[in-house]
Amino acid sequence: MIMDDTKATVLSILQDLTGEDVSGNMDTNLFDEGILDSMGSVQLLLELQNQLGIEVPVSEFERSEWDTPAKIVAKVQSMQ
Repeated sequence: MIMDDTKATVLSILQDLTGEDVSGNMDTNLFDEGILDSMGSVQLLLELQNQLGIEVPVSEFERSEWDTPAKIVAKVQSMQ
């Protein structure tokens, strides 16, 4: 199942970048919780591009659309 692979890849990238396993709470606000910052967002976008071929220009990055693991997965899936 492609959706499960995408979700697993996104969670793996987040865990690599942040050292946090966020799979247990897909609605955690990564910015409010201090798990992800602006530098982390850039790294996240680079990893999504490297691993999944998703290109998101930083200029089009709306933090409110990428602030939870669930939103990130949904966003990535919508771009595949």
